[in-house]
Amino acid sequence: MSGHSKWATTHRQKEANDAKRGAAFTKIANVITIAARKGGDPTTNFALRIAVDRARGVNMPKDNIERAIKRGTGELAGATIEELVYEAVGPANSQFVIKILTDNKNRTAAEIRHLLAEHGGAMGAVLWNFELKGVIRVAAAVAEAKGIASDEGQLELIDAGADDIKKEEEGLTIYTSGTNLQKVKSYLEGKGIATESAEIEYVAKDTIEVSGEAAEKIEKLISAMDENEDISDHYSNLK
Repeated sequence: MSGHSKWATTHRQKEANDAKRGAAFTKIANVITIAARKGGDPTTNFALRIAVDRARGVNMPKDNIERAIKRGTGELAGATIEELVYEAVGPANSQFVIKILTDNKNRTAAEIRHLLAEHGGAMGAVLWNFELKGVIRVAAAVAEAKGIASDEGQLELIDAGADDIKKEEEGLTIYTSGTNLQKVKSYLEGKGIATESAEIEYVAKDTIEVSGEAAEKIEKLISAMDENEDISDHYSNLK
């Protein structure tokens, strides 16, 4: 299931064709709008800065970013966006936490139930297996070039506020508490280290490995969630 890791999701967003890029832009614009409710200046609103960084990472036009910010601050009219979190169980006891941003929660609820049912899933309680953490990803080449992949570099990350560091084929995944995410992100920026992503995520305590037909079904479910404009993000217990 490595093809649908959070690393893979980030890469797909950056390399999406025009049709899928439009859906990605809609998702991220809603994230920016929600974040901008707490202030329209990314230098003082960390959540907004993260959202804008994500938009720039997928080459979202500057005008789109500015409109999304203005909708959040109330400078532009627009439908009220609500934040929702759905819990779901997929094939082979896979678990998903699904973040929703929508202007019509009844319509979206029906759509998500249909999407899940179509791919062998259903709503179900899974949050007990997840905890919120700050998660920062640094590509392997960058981590090596900047020295943070070494034992010494990782110790410095821990001193800067990281709780755990996972070395993967794609790069380093750095875990922090929610309160230390900004601190560790600022530490990396101070060293000129670009990040692939930096967000608060639902991280599974226990994970499962799936293969064969079940994995194929789960991949189709994940692809459908990626293409749904109301699903701003999703997290799973898949390895």
